[in-house]
Amino acid sequence: MKNIIQNILETHKQFTLERNWDRFQTPKNLSMALSVEASELMEIFMWLNEKQANTLNEQQLNAASEEIADIFLYLLRLSDVLGIDLIDATHKKMDKNIEKYSVEKGRALAEELINTL
Repeated sequence: MKNIIQNILETHKQFTLERNWDRFQTPKNLSMALSVEASELMEIFMWLNEKQANTLNEQQLNAASEEIADIFLYLLRLSDVLGIDLIDATHKKMDKNIEKYSVEKGRALAEELINTL
């Protein structure tokens, strides 16, 4: 997995270097771009009901795929610029989540949410 991610990161870095965009790939700019792309993903789902959101048509699915890829690229580049190993950080965060939310606690929270709907 790390090799695949590293290859994607190197391709993205080369892409930005060839266009002289690397100087703009600062943590501030990358985090803002990440937020914009996340908003563009949300726009696809805006005004859809739950059934529609769970059954996107081909055009919507393609648009979501592109936005998710943009989000991934910006997240990957941001983590690289900050010197954060994204895979390692994700594993650490999952360990923390598992410790914080036991199965019982997680199920109880889900039940509370269901009861409020």
